[in-house]
Amino acid sequence: MKMISADLRTFAGRFGRAFATFGFVVVFLIAAVAFAACATKSEMQNLRQPRIVVKKRERRLELFDGDRLIRTYGIVLGFAPEGDKVQSGDGKTPEGEFYVFVKNDKSKYHLSLGLSYPGAEVAKRGLESGLINTDERDAILKAIGEKRMPPQNTALGGEIYIHGGGTAKDWTWGCVALENPEMTELYNAVPVGTRVTILP
Repeated sequence: MKMISADLRTFAGRFGRAFATFGFVVVFLIAAVAFAACATKSEMQNLRQPRIVVKKRERRLELFDGDRLIRTYGIVLGFAPEGDKVQSGDGKTPEGEFYVFVKNDKSKYHLSLGLSYPGAEVAKRGLESGLINTDERDAILKAIGEKRMPPQNTALGGEIYIHGGGTAKDWTWGCVALENPEMTELYNAVPVGTRVTILP
């Protein structure tokens, strides 16, 4: 009985030390994850070269600081998401290079970042197809050259934003939508002028 009792004490001691070590590792990992999350939030408030990449097919928005990926968000698109936007009302999310021309904290969909659509290439294409006239094309090119809001009321469409409102399905008229808490985070991280690339 004494031998069994000693063995039990030895086993209990080893088990206790192993359990304590395991507990320490778990606590350390939790603390490390929490620290990393806090560091990332701090980084997001001080991005030096913010840029946004939207991958339509993957329904994903990526926030970079230079070449370093900072955050990834799930998104939804226009109600007819396949292909590039051509004209007003087609329900397509445009593809190409844009910049944020305004930050709107009074958006109908929580918060929003206005994108510089229509751009130069769209304007040239629109003129060739007869959707817009020369004056409209020139107004768009002038606004893009000055990094301002391009005309929003031509046949090419406009009012393309990254905004909140939810990601249950593709529901917008061509905008990129996020969940509201994620939109808040993105909105606070990027300034006017941020480059936005939208890929197929």
